[in-house]
Amino acid sequence: MELDRNLKIDSVSRLLPSPAHQIPADKPVSEAVELMRREKVGCLLVCVDGQLVGILTERDLVRRVFAPGLPLSTPVADCMTPNPVTVSSKEPIRAAIEHMEKGGYRHLPVLDEKQRLVGTLSIKRIVHYLVEHFPNLVYTQPPNPHAVPQKREGA
Repeated sequence: MELDRNLKIDSVSRLLPSPAHQIPADKPVSEAVELMRREKVGCLLVCVDGQLVGILTERDLVRRVFAPGLPLSTPVADCMTPNPVTVSSKEPIRAAIEHMEKGGYRHLPVLDEKQRLVGTLSIKRIVHYLVEHFPNLVYTQPPNPHAVPQKREGA
C-alpha cells in the first residue's frame, strides 16, 4: 500500500511542523495562557537558556492548574510536563505517529540533527497528511453518515 510505504519514507519535516512557540519556565501561567490564546496554539515549549525542558499543553492547564484551583501566578515550571518526548525532523512520520499513540500525545516538539528546536508537530498535521492519501474517502462522506432521510428525494 502506498500509505504504508510513505509513512516509512516521508520524514517529519514533510509535515511542515508549526513554529516553536516558547515560554521560559519561570513565567506565570497567566502569560502562557495569553500567549496560547494570541498565537492560537494548543501547547508551548518550555525552555531554559535555549534548551527544551518541558511542554505546557491545554491538557496540563486543565489537569494541573484549573482543576486543583491553582492561581494563574503559578510558574509554568510547576505545571508543565518535564522532559517531553521529541521527534527528529529527519525521522519517518511513522515514528511520530508511534510516539503520539504510545504516549497519548497530541503535540511533539521537533528537533533538528543538532538537537535544536525546529517546531511543534500536532496531530492535526498528521490527519491532514492522511487525508492527502484518502481524499475520496474523506471528502465524499455525508455530514451524518447514519442519518436516514425522512422524505423521498428526487422525482
